[in-house]
Amino acid sequence: MWSWIKRIFLIALCLALLVTAGLGWYALSPVALRADPADFSIKSGSSLRSATRQIIESGVQLNDWQFNLLGRLLGKAGTIKAGSYEVGGGVTPLALLNKLTAGEVTQVEVVFIEGWTFRQLRAVLDADADVRHDSAALSDIEVMARLGAAGRSPEGLFFPDTYLFGKGTSDLDILKRAYKSMDRQLLAAWQQRAPDLPYRSPYDALIMASVIEKETGQATDRALIGGVFVNRLRIGMMLQTDPSVIYGLGEKFDGKLRKKDLRADTPHNTYTRSGLPPTPIAMPGQASLAAALNPAKTTALYFVARGDGSSEFSRTLAEHERAVTKYQRRGGR
Repeated sequence: MWSWIKRIFLIALCLALLVTAGLGWYALSPVALRADPADFSIKSGSSLRSATRQIIESGVQLNDWQFNLLGRLLGKAGTIKAGSYEVGGGVTPLALLNKLTAGEVTQVEVVFIEGWTFRQLRAVLDADADVRHDSAALSDIEVMARLGAAGRSPEGLFFPDTYLFGKGTSDLDILKRAYKSMDRQLLAAWQQRAPDLPYRSPYDALIMASVIEKETGQATDRALIGGVFVNRLRIGMMLQTDPSVIYGLGEKFDGKLRKKDLRADTPHNTYTRSGLPPTPIAMPGQASLAAALNPAKTTALYFVARGDGSSEFSRTLAEHERAVTKYQRRGGR
């Protein structure tokens, strides 16, 4: 009786050793790929078995039962993370499991540029093949509601930066990151603001920063341009900034600003309406936020482009008119 039990035990032990050896060999043997590198995505909530099927369908030639058994024996079956992955030639089942449980997702990037409008930002996201387009059918108002900012104009509320994300990430998630980033940047700049600025709120400063962003041809002029506009606000002088007029024209703007456009009243026409525009006109970057909240101390009230990207600043209208004549630039302030 005991001899039979011993035989069965030895046979079972040998089988277990063979299976373990085979599984160990499998775990460390490179898998074949239909394409190198191979890309695949794991859906949220996927089990190890479901994830295995998704990987195999992408062209990674895994052995279904062996890969699942390996994952269970190693205690990794319940820790698979969703996302987009990329593997190259030579990857082993063990390395693949480690990648899946560590969440080493493939990251791509999208870049939002200073001075872009919200329309331009959405167009870039809509054209990005790596983004999941959950907002494609939504209006701007609906997008803001989804971001928890119902009723707010989206213009200027997103921070221009490079955003890394996993393939298949929702465009709404990317927008939320940019929205929160601008909120943080604006708050930090507001807390470091110069005293006695003519702003009622951080939002006013954001509007001013957007105007500075669109007016700046050379970075070194940014703080001075901020100083000119702050001076104008303080004395109740109209801002008379062309980029705001252009923004108010919207799709009617054909690339050339005319005198009749300056006289055409819109909420954003700073030639016909005093004070700040009602909303930002673009996404300001960190430097423009700083220029709005810590403008240069200057007595200038006017500036005109010199034609080389820089500006000529003047204290009086007579000086300004001479500068306009000298540089032959219409539309200078």
